[in-house]
Amino acid sequence: MFPELNSILSSSPDSFRSGDFIVLSDRQADASFLIHHYLSFYLRAGCKVCFLGLVQSFSHYSAVSQRLGVSLTQAREKGQLVFLEGLKDSIGVISQEESSQSKLPLSYLRSPGAGLECLFKFVESSVSQNTENEDGEKWGPPVLLIDDLSVLLSLGVSAGAILDFTLYCQATICSELQGNIVILVRREEEDVDDEGSNLLQKGLIHQCSLALHVEGLPTGYCRDIHGQMEVWWRSREDAMYNQRKVFHYKVHDKGASFFARGTSSALL
Repeated sequence: MFPELNSILSSSPDSFRSGDFIVLSDRQADASFLIHHYLSFYLRAGCKVCFLGLVQSFSHYSAVSQRLGVSLTQAREKGQLVFLEGLKDSIGVISQEESSQSKLPLSYLRSPGAGLECLFKFVESSVSQNTENEDGEKWGPPVLLIDDLSVLLSLGVSAGAILDFTLYCQATICSELQGNIVILVRREEEDVDDEGSNLLQKGLIHQCSLALHVEGLPTGYCRDIHGQMEVWWRSREDAMYNQRKVFHYKVHDKGASFFARGTSSALL
């Protein structure tokens, strides 16, 4: 969890907006550190978290979270965290008989054109079951995190089917349960014309209430600054409605620093 980012977004584990749909994206940079931030953020907030890890193993996320002061193993054991390990579970789906895996969350690996209904049902049941902790107290608002949604395009799932899935998740988690969704998606290079990727990007931006876009510095590599992050508040009821701001950032071993563009001595 990054305190400076919390300050920028006017949020903390003790006080944050519910019903938010947050999109993280990157180009010529790696926005994965933002996924780790939100994972530790919502676990500290006491929320029930469903995490679809489609690109890394549980041990990877656990090691990073440990440096941020959060134990994913403990969160999973006490029922606060439901983790779908895409890399591991996909092997089981592919190796099983077709008749025995038709209802598994990753069944789309065999039939990408069939859509993501089973994956949605997994998410729905994950955030709806075991809503109380071991002390009998209710978990906070449910949260869905996905790293990285654009992987589904490379597996043959259409952009339309992916957007249908996110709309169903938004209706259930954000609207019905007043929880939050955080999705990481990779952006294609500007000179790459990929209709599916472009459609997915536009659809997610249309849905979201907050977009964080990470990219490399226009001036090229800098040892002391790793890139810049554009923050776009899209559906606010206050003065920040449809407002954009750009910040520079540097990722550390146990966090990240953010500062207003032009204030770092490295670029002065």
